[in-house]
Amino acid sequence: MTRGEAETARHIAVVIGGGIGGLASGVALARHGWDVTVVERATSLDPVGAGIVVAPNAVRSLDALGIGDATRDLAALQGEFGLRRPDGRWLVRGRAEGAESVFGDRTLMLHRAQLVGLLADALPTGALRLGTTATVTDPGTASRPARVTTTDGAGTTTEADADLVVAADGIGSATRTRWWPSAPAPVSGGSTAWRFVTPRVPGVVGSEIWGRGIVAGVMPLADGRVYVYVSVADAVGAPRGLDELRARLADWHDPVPALLASVDDATALRHELRHLPAPPASLVTGRVALVGDAAHAMLPNLGQGGCQALEDGVVLGARVRPDDDVAAALLRWSAERRPRVAQVMRLSARVSGPTLWTSPAATTLRDAGMRAVGRWTEALGARALRPVMSWQPPAD
Repeated sequence: MTRGEAETARHIAVVIGGGIGGLASGVALARHGWDVTVVERATSLDPVGAGIVVAPNAVRSLDALGIGDATRDLAALQGEFGLRRPDGRWLVRGRAEGAESVFGDRTLMLHRAQLVGLLADALPTGALRLGTTATVTDPGTASRPARVTTTDGAGTTTEADADLVVAADGIGSATRTRWWPSAPAPVSGGSTAWRFVTPRVPGVVGSEIWGRGIVAGVMPLADGRVYVYVSVADAVGAPRGLDELRARLADWHDPVPALLASVDDATALRHELRHLPAPPASLVTGRVALVGDAAHAMLPNLGQGGCQALEDGVVLGARVRPDDDVAAALLRWSAERRPRVAQVMRLSARVSGPTLWTSPAATTLRDAGMRAVGRWTEALGARALRPVMSWQPPAD
């Protein structure tokens, strides 16, 4: 084969964004023969947030990417878990073994930086380009490649053709805004969230605590540290800082006040929760595919945002092969993925509703109802989540 023929034989895929969805897509495509470049505008993949819940469907996605066992080695297995009131009384209580028997795998907890690191390490050498921005200037067609312009940290701009472009550029996706002008724009989720990892605290039980318009999650990590998140509904007013947040939760049950007291303010992340009301009518235009939050940013109440991004990448690698009619294969991928992510988005929004309630009467009835039905609620929840958690990757 001549040098020119070798160049012609390359199948170029450009991934815009180095988050979970972008990295997973890059790994999946590379494993199926694509020549992959992942472009990330940040100069480092750190900081990358706090903890992440890896549900059984996402664990199987990581298996398909070849890093499932490495993730299990780093993660904490979820043991006892449930919902509690601010005074510590349990509303719903269960063990992960029961969920495992229903969903076929355990839920894992780990630091987001660990998952990002595993995904980045699974990319081919040299595939990740940090400190580089990328813009889709032409999405391409069935007969014409896409066109991408990149600019590195030195200001050098390059234009290149790509057989496939994956836009994993987040909820504010510039790619979606430009090439999907009729797609729904992000909307407020009605609350503000804090996320942080505290120093080691022994004996913490995984739980989510529901108050009046305030939800706190306490999730132990494998190394003894604790991932904590707190969301505060707009209806009760977002605290101006961590000190005010500590004051609001000072009378919540142990160890919530102690965990908040141990946080280094500089490491806490604070974000308004936003989501897309629905995915675009198609996740594809030309040779460009939207994945992760760019396609289906959802509220975090099911813990499925990163999980669905992993699924996106795995299915993309399985369904869009280098020798395919790429544009047609992408349309089939979109037809497969869009109904699923739309279902998960709707379920996430539905679960979010009661967490925003602030009325004493409504929250009292909510809590009493969950406590009264006990394990029936747990079983009902498992049945409702089975289509989400029991997902299997496509067979190669």
